[in-house]
Amino acid sequence: MPVGHTTWIVVADGGKALFLQNRGVGKGLSTAPLEDMIADNPADREQGTDRPGRAYSSVGPGRSAYDETDWHRFGKEQFAREVARRLNDAAQRGRFDRLIVIAPPQALGDLRQELDRKSRQRIHAEIPKDLTNHDLPSIESQIGTVLAV
Repeated sequence: MPVGHTTWIVVADGGKALFLQNRGVGKGLSTAPLEDMIADNPADREQGTDRPGRAYSSVGPGRSAYDETDWHRFGKEQFAREVARRLNDAAQRGRFDRLIVIAPPQALGDLRQELDRKSRQRIHAEIPKDLTNHDLPSIESQIGTVLAV
């Protein structure tokens, strides 16, 4: 990595995102100039209020139930959209040169889908792990070899 280049590391899951940065070999991790995010996304059973709707066949006695909306999953997708919006904005402003995304597989897919072309071009690594509840030294030890490349 050339001297002076900045790598941002986003450590996220469906409801929490940490924004970290590395400014060069041997510099370690520090917080990026974005506030960490925590979503207010209660369990689906606390968000849904009604039983699933029913559809009645226009011919005969048939009827069927509609699938319920998974509000908790919907909240995770919205959260990924907001994290990606912040990253996209930072990429447009040239605030980082490389991006490392660390998230569980489902959240990683949600984020990947929402990142724009400029952000995706800067992805240096994607790590399918949940490290949101780890401290900075633990996260750094998990990605040390990726940062060095």
